[in-house]
Amino acid sequence: MSTNGRQRRVLLDLAVTLDGFVEGKNGEIDWCIMDPEMEFTNFLNRIDTILYGRKSYDLWGEYHASEESEPEKELWELIQSKEKYVFSRTQKGLHSKAIYINDNILEEVNKLKNMPGKDIWLYGGASLITTFVNLGLVDEFRLSVHPVVLGEGRPLFVDIKKRFNLKLVNSRTFSSGVVQLIYDIDEK
Repeated sequence: MSTNGRQRRVLLDLAVTLDGFVEGKNGEIDWCIMDPEMEFTNFLNRIDTILYGRKSYDLWGEYHASEESEPEKELWELIQSKEKYVFSRTQKGLHSKAIYINDNILEEVNKLKNMPGKDIWLYGGASLITTFVNLGLVDEFRLSVHPVVLGEGRPLFVDIKKRFNLKLVNSRTFSSGVVQLIYDIDEK
């Protein structure tokens, strides 16, 4: 169990365009606004573990800010301080900075959820998010809708196998135009 007596939760927290894309057609995320008003550090202090697909980990799992502002460097240091798990069909074994999971996703994630600690951030990529949604492993959806329409790119959800209802638990609008929507699974 977690440090506060409840089971840890898997939180899907990501940026999405108004037309539902998480990346542009060439993988670009230059549309993503890092708005200090969103208090992303508060979210990062709520988690102690990050779950990545292999491609996402290769891109961002060991990223260290070098030319960013001091607040962005601090943000990336906080991200890099978290325990990391990488879901991969191809890469095996223990990586120097991450633990790799190759199969039995449902069982492995449920073990993580029952371990002591803070909540768990499902970072992505898209196919890992789809797998987690289809397995019923996402406990909270935190979507930050950015004021941009891309027209094409990688959609947030692809190949979801069943319908599920959500309950809005919070929403916030920021001066940047970003709207954050937080949903739990509606169990009724």
